[in-house]
Amino acid sequence: MTMDRGGIRIRKLRHIDVCLNEQVEYTSVTTGFERYRLPYNALTQTSLGGVDLSTRFLGAALQSPVLIGAMTGGAELSGKINRNLAEAAQKLGVGMMFGSQRIMLDNGLAAASFEVRDWAPDVLLIGNIGLAQCSASLLPKLSAALERVGADAVAVHTNPLQEAMQDNGDTDFSGSLAGLRHIVDGLDCPVMVKEVGHGIGAAAATAMRDIPIAAVDVAGAGGTSWARVEQLVRYGEVRYPELAEWGIPTTQAIREVGQALPGVPLVASGGIRSGMDAAKALAMGADMVALARPLLAPALESAGAVIDFLHGLIEEIRICLHGCGASDVTEFRGLALTEVG
Repeated sequence: MTMDRGGIRIRKLRHIDVCLNEQVEYTSVTTGFERYRLPYNALTQTSLGGVDLSTRFLGAALQSPVLIGAMTGGAELSGKINRNLAEAAQKLGVGMMFGSQRIMLDNGLAAASFEVRDWAPDVLLIGNIGLAQCSASLLPKLSAALERVGADAVAVHTNPLQEAMQDNGDTDFSGSLAGLRHIVDGLDCPVMVKEVGHGIGAAAATAMRDIPIAAVDVAGAGGTSWARVEQLVRYGEVRYPELAEWGIPTTQAIREVGQALPGVPLVASGGIRSGMDAAKALAMGADMVALARPLLAPALESAGAVIDFLHGLIEEIRICLHGCGASDVTEFRGLALTEVG
């Protein structure tokens, strides 16, 4: 089903309000990071200041393996959030994903909330569209929307559980793999596939093996539950608590997608809350980490607040590499972790 652009804009604002003021995280499902320990090396031969976090992702050079995750767009408040995030990304040399650009497709005015190139001329910007909307007929509008905001790549988000919880959600995912192929084949930029917080696992990854996607963002369970968010937006309460706790934990998703799609760049997101979490994800084989909701309140405050948060997280990642004896991300990735429970 479809929703008018005014309805989408109101829902976007309710998402922001609920994510700021309600308990929206999983309560019984964890990311799994707490079950693993990095191997501490008391005789590291590295210098902390010399640890190199730079990397490349989707053809772009980044100062650290961090992406600002998909958050919002389409409303005036969303524009403020995106500008502050973009300014922080530019300052720190990290990448940034937009929230869904669906509202832009039929509403040119909504583009203003996504137009951040003036604040982030050098940043890897990743556009965003829902898998349920993907088709050959979507290509011209999507291509125009990506060009308008200066996106370097696009993330196609697949979110059947979120849509099922959403009032007037797009619940028909039949033929979605064919739709994804149309987008991958029809666009001139890299296409990444992502979940929104309920996880991509072995079955979904295997289904994409013959589609030349550029990367996968596992967006696992353990952080924000969008099945919970949508229920709070729709009903003002969580009527289906078990559905709000459903998903593939982030660590499991990293393992399963890595095994099913070897060689495909992997983004770990879903409950990344510290540099230690991020470091564990990189050691498990992720190429990048992404986080979103922890940056929402700082982004409403200022670009400086976002920079402060991300700087701390990045420095914690650097300390983790140093403490493990790794001088750069390549050396660190794939490091054996100890499972403790």
